[in-house]
Amino acid sequence: MRPFKRLKQRRKTRAYKMLLAPIVKRFKPENLLESRGYRPLQMTFEDQLNALILFHLEEYSSGHELLQALEQNDFARECVAPSKGIKKSSFFEAINTRGLEQLGEVFGHLVKEAAGVIPAEYAHLGNLVAIDGSLIDSVLSMEWADYRGGSKKAKAHVGFDINRGIPRKIFLTNGKEGERPFVDKIIVKGETAVIDRGYQSHAHFDQWQTDEKQFVCRIKEGTTTTVITEHAIPENSIVFYDAVVLLGTKGTNQTEKELRLVGYRVDGKDFWIATNRHDLTAEEVAQVYKLRWNIETFFGWWKRHLKVYHLIARSQYGLMVQLLGGLITYLLLAIYCREQHNEPVSINRVRELRNQIANEAAELQSPRKRKQGKSNKIRKLKSKRLSAKT
Repeated sequence: MRPFKRLKQRRKTRAYKMLLAPIVKRFKPENLLESRGYRPLQMTFEDQLNALILFHLEEYSSGHELLQALEQNDFARECVAPSKGIKKSSFFEAINTRGLEQLGEVFGHLVKEAAGVIPAEYAHLGNLVAIDGSLIDSVLSMEWADYRGGSKKAKAHVGFDINRGIPRKIFLTNGKEGERPFVDKIIVKGETAVIDRGYQSHAHFDQWQTDEKQFVCRIKEGTTTTVITEHAIPENSIVFYDAVVLLGTKGTNQTEKELRLVGYRVDGKDFWIATNRHDLTAEEVAQVYKLRWNIETFFGWWKRHLKVYHLIARSQYGLMVQLLGGLITYLLLAIYCREQHNEPVSINRVRELRNQIANEAAELQSPRKRKQGKSNKIRKLKSKRLSAKT
């Protein structure tokens, strides 16, 4: 079977086809999901991907609710569920043990697709990637999600393309895992990591500069500094400090490489930003850090409107499958909204899409129901005629 052949052939509404177009029309998987034994897969990768997209698109709150929809909802049964249906055990076994590699491929493909469709809003500031960790409430049986006594949490470490407003990388760990090492895993040479105070590390600042990776990082207000050169401050600016410095105490934790320190004030609150971006003005450095809030906005929207953190898996593997499904759904929506409406993702457009899918699904069902009704009438007439003859 050719990859995604059945996905293309199955009846789907026009709106749902348009949503899936970046995968169906422009994606060629490298690794096919195959059965590990003689028994055929009860749920193919295409089925799994469709189910995950439906779960997030329709804001279902549990795997059981999704399974009920796959069985009872006309659209879900006809366009998403496996042709022979799916049992509870087969569904959860698939989510927790299969498809992660393939979902990673789809996610990587969609990141490139979205980058080609969505214009870079802050291109003059360079390639900006906000990095942050987001805690996911877990249950006590998820022993791998270590956080603290009596509480289990997992943590998603996400790299977010600020220019295009899309997630581009994700890693999953237990809730205790430190966040600084993920900057190296997410940022490549020439990109700028936009990060909060939790990422402050003078040793990492030195290493990132050695690796030619750029950063804009808020630091603690009381950090010791040694001034090398001070820059003039523009009049009537939110910036009150701009200098080249060494951070930390000499002989203890002082940086080996010089960096820039910018201080600015907003609503009476002071912000201190360490960076190796000497090409930007002080006001632009402040602007870059303020754009870090975009990843917080993304996390809030993602959780609220796609119900990404409503667990349908308890293993680390299964939770990563679920998170990738949520990211894929978001990227599909981002591409759809840009291509169809030339707008960023919004809940109004998502609701409009849901309604359009539901309306078109009802139209698809109407001819079939009318045909079934006619067939039933013909059978009844034949039955009456036979009864009259006898």
